[in-house]
Amino acid sequence: MSERPHSSHATHEATPLDLRERGLPVGGEPQRLDRRLFIQLQAFRAEGSAAASVAIDALAAELASAGIAGVIYADANDPSGFALVTHAEDPAFFVDALRPMFARGVLATLESRPEFGMLGRTYSSGYENDLEFWLIRRPQETLAHEGWDWAVWYPLRRTGAFNRLPREEQAAILREHGAIGRSYGEQDLAHDIRLACHGLDANDNEFVIGLIGKELYPLSHVVQTMRGTRQTSEYMDKMGPFYVGRVVRRVAGKAR
Repeated sequence: MSERPHSSHATHEATPLDLRERGLPVGGEPQRLDRRLFIQLQAFRAEGSAAASVAIDALAAELASAGIAGVIYADANDPSGFALVTHAEDPAFFVDALRPMFARGVLATLESRPEFGMLGRTYSSGYENDLEFWLIRRPQETLAHEGWDWAVWYPLRRTGAFNRLPREEQAAILREHGAIGRSYGEQDLAHDIRLACHGLDANDNEFVIGLIGKELYPLSHVVQTMRGTRQTSEYMDKMGPFYVGRVVRRVAGKAR
C-alpha cells in the first residue's frame, strides 16, 4: 500500500498566521495591534480654474455633510487640478461612503487622474513605543495640523536586491534613512506619513510617502538629501509620480 502524501494544509492550520502590527514591549509585555489606518489620495481635474473652485466648495460641503474628515489640496502644477486625501480603518469606506459622492452633481463632471492615485496602510517597524499612536493617531494629526499646508506625496518601489540583504544590513540602511527624516521633523521642517501599498498599487509600488510641512522648500530639500542614502542611491527602483499641493480645505469628521 502506498503511503499517503504529506498534507501541507494541516501544517498551515496548526500554525495560523499572526497579521497584527508589533511595537516595542511595554512593561515587559509585547505590543500587538490588529488595527491600521488606510489613507487614500485621489486627484481630479475640472474644466478650468473657476470650475475647480466650484468643485472644491462642493466637495468640502459633501464631506462635512457626511461627517467625513478630509484634506483638499490645490494642485501646484495644474490650475484646474486638486486632490483629496481621506482615511479610514475600514477600507470599505472608500467604496461604500466616498465613491458615491462622485456620481452626483458637479463632482460627477470631474476628470479623475488615476496616475496620481495612491492608497496605502500604516504599518509598524517593531520599534514604536506607542503603537496605537503611530498607526492611528499620528497620521490623522499630521494631516489635520493647521499651518502644515504644503504636501508632497509619492509612491516608491525598492529593488529586489534590498529584500535579499541580511536583516541587520537592511536595518542599518533604514536607520540612516530614518535619521535624516527625524532631523527634519524635530526642526518642524518636514513631517512624514509612511504607508505600505503592497498589492494596493496599480504599478506594483511598495510604499507611499507623504511629506507635509509649513513650507514647500524643506519638503523638496529632504527628498534631495535622501538621494545620498544607501537606500535611495543603491536600492531604489522607482519613485513618483510626485503630487505637489497646498491645502485649501480641511474638513473635520468622525472616526472611521
